[in-house]
Amino acid sequence: MNANLINFAYLVASVFFVFGLKGLTHPRTAVRGNLYGALGMLIAVVVTLLDQQVVSIEYVLYGVIAGSLIGVVLALRIPMTAMPELVALFNGFGGVASVLVAGATLIESVLLGQVLTTQFTVATAVSGIIGTVTFWGSLLAFTKLLELFRGAPKFPGQQMLNMLLLLGSVVVGGLLVNEPNNSDWFWIMVGIASLAGILMVVPIGGADMPVVIAFLNSCSGLAAAATGFVLNNNVLIIAGSLVGASGLILTQIMCKAMNRSLSNVFVGGGQVSGGVIADADEVYAGKIKSTSADEVAMLFDTARRVVIVPGYGMAVAQAQHAVRDLANELEKRDIEVEYAIHPVAGRMPGHMNVLLAEAEVPYEKLKEMSVINSSFQQTDVCLVIGANDVVNPEARNATSGPIAGMPILDADKSRTVVIIKRSLSPGFAGIPNPLFAADNALMYFGSAKEAVLDLIAAIKEN
Repeated sequence: MNANLINFAYLVASVFFVFGLKGLTHPRTAVRGNLYGALGMLIAVVVTLLDQQVVSIEYVLYGVIAGSLIGVVLALRIPMTAMPELVALFNGFGGVASVLVAGATLIESVLLGQVLTTQFTVATAVSGIIGTVTFWGSLLAFTKLLELFRGAPKFPGQQMLNMLLLLGSVVVGGLLVNEPNNSDWFWIMVGIASLAGILMVVPIGGADMPVVIAFLNSCSGLAAAATGFVLNNNVLIIAGSLVGASGLILTQIMCKAMNRSLSNVFVGGGQVSGGVIADADEVYAGKIKSTSADEVAMLFDTARRVVIVPGYGMAVAQAQHAVRDLANELEKRDIEVEYAIHPVAGRMPGHMNVLLAEAEVPYEKLKEMSVINSSFQQTDVCLVIGANDVVNPEARNATSGPIAGMPILDADKSRTVVIIKRSLSPGFAGIPNPLFAADNALMYFGSAKEAVLDLIAAIKEN
């Protein structure tokens, strides 16, 4: 293909990527943004395959059809609750793809006796290190999100070992740049970076996981951009840079929401030194007040303002549509209803926004933490649905633990707090929540969806 035509097609694809990211900044335009991004990627892939004469046009069409079928099946079968795990896998696959492409290109160039430039070898090393760390870190994040691997084990000297492993992978990368015809250095570097990727994520747990996902998303983009320099492919450089930059911005937002620095999340494992965390028996013993749908419905009879706090429990029960119906029923009775959204509620950034958008909840009713916290004192009933760590008052006082210092939703300052939860089991951070035993709190035990449906029925009867 003509070089100018190829570059023009890449430019068009890049424009679609930019418009896609712009569309994803608001729920109303998110679907269109996704379509723009998909169209840009389709253009980039087809042009690249034809330019490199990898396959003929009919095989491109076969690939498009096969990929579309797989995408449709995933979209229909993967529940919204599994989105964080799917995002983690996508990050990992993006990272390992960059490693394999960079490694294969290096081996091919060595076998063909090509002169390897400094740009090529440096980009290969960068792609190998970042892509490998992304892959193994994402796989470990995936197992943690599925709760196949629980806890955040630590051992003496862990931070120093992580730093040495990263430094070692960089040193071996330097040896690769100095001796590019020895491809063994690449795989040694990948092996060291694999250990670094695993050990960096092992000590991270609790509410810090959304930060990890955002950061690994950025790393997958940076690895792709480095691979673009390996292949001298402009559209891969642009696409990878966009993903890397947007991921870093999101990571910064998440860190701010968690009151963490990125170094504290990774180097400190999300922990703050000092202090003692109380156990569940000490927090809950004799203080829990259970309630029912009828009693909560009576609370709503005299309420003028209700705030709903969605959490991961709502996602697990797929209760977002029932929650929307509850809000509609309350609004029929001239009750003001708003949703309090914590930036890291759930298991990934924006998890609650995605669920409520799927249920067609008006975006204007979704209030960010910084906006709604000042109004909790004027809230008659705060309905917490499956949330735990993001409303835990312990975050304000604790000097240690996975949520110490984390900004939270001030649900406990409402006149009455009703918490819908299956049990008193801890959230992802693994610590008890004093809110459940507060004087103004009532526990409504049960599955989020069933509890909300019972609540709607009780309201209608009243």
